[in-house]
Amino acid sequence: MTVQVAAHRKPRQRSLGGSTARTAVTLALAGAATATVFDGTGSAAPEPTMGQVKAKVDKLYQQAETATETYDGAREKAGAAQRRLNALRDETAREQQKLNSARDALGTFAAAQYREGGIAPSWQLALSSDPDRYLDGAAFAERAGERRAGAVARVREQLREIEQLHGAARAELTDLRSRQAELRRQKRTITGKLAQARRLLARLTPRERAQVTGDGGAPGHATRSAPDARPPLDEPGSAPSAPDSRAAAAVAYAYQKLGSPYVWGATGPDAFDCSGLALAAYRSAGVSLPRTTYAQINAGRRVSRSELRPGDLVFFYSGISHVGIYVGNGQMIHAPNPSAPVRLAPIDQMPFAGATRVA
Repeated sequence: MTVQVAAHRKPRQRSLGGSTARTAVTLALAGAATATVFDGTGSAAPEPTMGQVKAKVDKLYQQAETATETYDGAREKAGAAQRRLNALRDETAREQQKLNSARDALGTFAAAQYREGGIAPSWQLALSSDPDRYLDGAAFAERAGERRAGAVARVREQLREIEQLHGAARAELTDLRSRQAELRRQKRTITGKLAQARRLLARLTPRERAQVTGDGGAPGHATRSAPDARPPLDEPGSAPSAPDSRAAAAVAYAYQKLGSPYVWGATGPDAFDCSGLALAAYRSAGVSLPRTTYAQINAGRRVSRSELRPGDLVFFYSGISHVGIYVGNGQMIHAPNPSAPVRLAPIDQMPFAGATRVA
């Protein structure tokens, strides 16, 4: 009798190799990923809302503007240091010319003394065939000797002055290089912040960008092309008039610049940053303002918000990093940031920090 055992033979186990192993690993990873998604720990970060994007962009622009004001101040000081250095170099050149002339005179005296042979005055008197004439000559020689002594003293004094000028120039050059380094640091900060803002705005549609930057044609954002941009300040019931002709001229200038681009560090005539617009507006009225917001707020008499009149400078943020020109009816003209041109805007759109009536 034949015994059949093949049907009960234990099947041979195949190793997980090749495509089978890869399939198993893939399934396992897919299962883990699915579990993770359901668990909520691996879900992608939600897209920021329009409000969050606007807040971030506004913050970046405000930080860039703070750095811009620091840059403007550093550039002004660097310019002053350069002018002082140039003046020292010019003065050193003039003193060097004087020193060269004095040295030439000393050389002439030295050559004359060498020709005389350096004979003692008593021997020259004894050997002279004409003592009277010699004595007259000796008196002249004595006076010439005094002049030589004076010339030597002048040379020594000029050498000291030139050395002092060189020392002052070295100190001024060190100061200038320090300020130039500060300019480079602030420039990197500004361009970095603006680049971040541009990247955020680039992700938005044109309509969304207009909403974020406030450039959607809303009231209060008048540009130079708007025919009714300027309110009738001189009509009854309208905003109070400017306190003087200079303030009125500054306001008129600001209206003329509506629509001009914002360029950090610019003071016109075709582009401005915020403090550059204030400076240019009052410069057109014959008034010299400091360059930065930090200094401009102290360029006149402080006034309260309730006392505002056209031409007053209005400042914003706790660090006094932004300025506009008040034009009445709660409105100002300002250079906002690189995403928007010079425009008309309400003063309550930013944290109010103070106001100054230019003296």
